[in-house]
This record gives sequence, C-alpha cells and structure tokens, in this order.
Amino acid sequence: MGQFQSVVSRQREFFETGKTKALSFRLNKLKQLYDAIRRFEPDIMASLRADLNKSAFEAYATEIGYVLSELRSTIKRLPRWAKPERVRSGFAQFGSRSRIYREPYGVVLVMAPWNYPFQLAAAPLLGAVAAGNCAIVKPSELTPSVSEVFSRLIAETFEPEHVTVVQGDALTSAELLEERFDHIFFTGSSRVGSLVMQAAARHLTPVTLELGGKSPCIVTPSARLDLAARRIVWGKFTNAGQTCIAPDYIYAHASVADALIRLLQEEIERQFGPDPLANPELTRIISRNHWQRLMSLIDPAKTVYGGRGDEERLRIAPTLLHPVSREDPVMREEIFGPILPILTYESLDEVIAAIRAGDKPLALYVFSERKREQRLIIEQLSFGGGCINDTVFHYAHPGLPFGGVGKSGMGAYHGRHTFETFSHRKGVLEQTTRFDVPVRYHRYKHAMAIIRKLLR
Repeated sequence: MGQFQSVVSRQREFFETGKTKALSFRLNKLKQLYDAIRRFEPDIMASLRADLNKSAFEAYATEIGYVLSELRSTIKRLPRWAKPERVRSGFAQFGSRSRIYREPYGVVLVMAPWNYPFQLAAAPLLGAVAAGNCAIVKPSELTPSVSEVFSRLIAETFEPEHVTVVQGDALTSAELLEERFDHIFFTGSSRVGSLVMQAAARHLTPVTLELGGKSPCIVTPSARLDLAARRIVWGKFTNAGQTCIAPDYIYAHASVADALIRLLQEEIERQFGPDPLANPELTRIISRNHWQRLMSLIDPAKTVYGGRGDEERLRIAPTLLHPVSREDPVMREEIFGPILPILTYESLDEVIAAIRAGDKPLALYVFSERKREQRLIIEQLSFGGGCINDTVFHYAHPGLPFGGVGKSGMGAYHGRHTFETFSHRKGVLEQTTRFDVPVRYHRYKHAMAIIRKLLR
C-alpha cells in the first residue's frame, strides 16, 4: 500500500459528500485563502528572500500580488462561470433544451516548481478549489522556506481532507504519482513532464503540463530599439532569468544588432546597476549545480557584456553573448538563467525556418512596427503564447489562456481558464414529453427521405 493512499482516500470520501460542489462553500474557501495570504504576506516575502533572494518588489509583483489578483477576479466571477450554460438545440433536436454543466473532477494533484514557488503552487490550487475539487499540493523541495510557509498557510485555511500539502523530494513525487488522481497539474521541465504523463497514463488520468522550451525574441529593423531593449532586459533578467517564458535568445536583424546590443548593455546597468553582482536585490541561482551548468554555457570569446559569477552567493551577472549560432552549446537546451544569446538574420524567412526546425516554444516575442511582419510571424509559427512589442506580460492577462503546445506543454490556465481546466464540461439534453417525433424510430414510413433533409 502506498504511503499516500490513505490521504487520497480521505479526500475522495470528503469529495463524495458533495460539500465542495456547493457554490457558497467554494466562495467561502476562496475568501479564506485570500485573507490567509494577506495575513501570511510578511512570511511569504521572507521565505522568498531566504530561498531565492527575491526583492520585496519582485516577490509581491510576480508572486503574492499576482495570486491575490487572480483570487479577487475568481471570487467576483465564479457565480457566473459556475452557472449551467445554455446551448441552442438544432432542428433535429426539436423540442429539447440543452445545457453544459461544469463539474469538478474529484481529487487532483498540483505539482509546483521552484522558480516561482508560491505563485505556481497557489494559482492552480485556487482554480481547483473554485471548480469544487479536493487537492493535494506538492511544492518544490528546492525552496524549503516557501514550502514550509505555504504548508502552514494551507493547514490554517483548509481541512486536510479538502486541501493538503505534501512536502518531500523527487521520491515523494514519484510515490504520489503511484496513486490514482482525477487530474494532475504539473509545472516544470519537459523531462519530468514526460514522467508525469507516463504515470498518469496508468490510470488514464488527464493532465495539464506547463513546461518550457527555447522562447525566441525577434527584433526587426522597424522596431523601436530603445523600448525593445528595456522590455527585453526586464523580461529576461527578472528572477535571474529563471522564468519559463523569459526570452531565451534574440534574433536581431543584422542592420540593428550592434545598436540593440549597446542599448541592452545600457538598460542592464539602468535596471541592475553598473555592477549587478554587487546589487543586494539580485535574485540568486537556485542551486550550485544549476549555477555551474549556467556558467559552463558562457563562452568568454562571445561575451559582450557580463559573464561574471559569484559561486559563494550563487549569483550570475546579466550576460549578453554575440555572435552566436544555433550550433553553440547555449542554443542546445533551455537556458533558464541570466544569459542572453544574440543571433542575427537577414530575412524573416530564415528565422521562421530555423524556429520551425526546433520544438514549438512556450512563448514568442516580436518587436516590430510593421503589421505585415507581425502577422507573418504570428501566423507562420506555432507557440504557446506571446507578445508583440513586449515580453512576458501576456502571462499576467487573466483573459488570455496560458499554456504550451507540443513539447512546451498541454492545456492552459489563468483566470477563467484555470476554472475550466479543473472542470469537466458535461453536456445534457432535456427532451420534451409533450409530444414525440416518430420519424427517428425504425420502420417509420418515409423516414429516410425526412432524415436526409434534416441531417444534410
């Protein structure tokens, strides 16, 4: 018997009471979660500082504030989302009324990563609760301070048979995946995502996989280079580049590459100071192994800015590499750190062909003032989501679905899409008993001729 079987069984028993399905229960729990986060805000900030050296601004903007905003929006709109949706019946269904009912899956598993350890545990959870599920949350062992605070917060807000937190390492995750869940929501690497999907397949459990990949940033000759540099530096080097949708590399037109590099250098110093390693607010790299992997990707011969690291404090200065080719080691895998390779191109056709040759990225960014260029890139390339003349900001829009495609993931969430992700859409047709249409039955005279007219 697996060590978590009793935990899952208790949650399944609680779910089957029907208590979590009541709209009033869901709204009350979401409000309690909101109040708990406000109450725990100092502890969450302190834990993010301890694990990742996140500044107060970054901790609130990218973690706490984001979740609070999602909660406010969900609480306000959940009564409307939860209503049965009327669907117009066709002529062939004459006399009937049709609706889509949204029902919770049951007991769900949320597996969160370390890079945004609070947000990426809480945001999926609030959607699972809004939909009426019970949930087990597995936070990352690489951010132990955040995991401990999050565990206390959840224990004070929810009954364990409704929502509970399980802490542990990769072995704990593997043991959890031995259990049968009704939905699994995983955020992390493609490698681990494939293992999650294999485990889910044993029970035919549906999954949402929020993965990653090499997200390109294309800068055309028509771009406003100063604004592009400012927004690229912000999107790339926030959280020390440890963001799944950070621009992984730049494709800059050959005619503007040198000017863009100069502006990127100026913008790094403006946002992080002339010596970023001395900036006390610089986010640290999560582990020594990750720090060493990142430093090995920095080619001194191609470093045009930065390149320095501090192993004792696990810091790496924002780094620009140029010129870079797709054959360089830094282009063979997702970087997930403060290193920004810059490639050049002559025509958009070669950029599109090169990106198509790889896996579909989680995000894509294009800086251009020309609508034709924007449309060409957006329509010709497949990717999870992205921005025109900005980076990362699409993630914060509650109306836009966020998710990957291909190796960058499957399924989407944020705003209503989180509620939908944790809900089964159940279609129900209610037929009238005031009359009956005999043409559908066997051996009715002229049935074939009538059916042909109805269904063509």
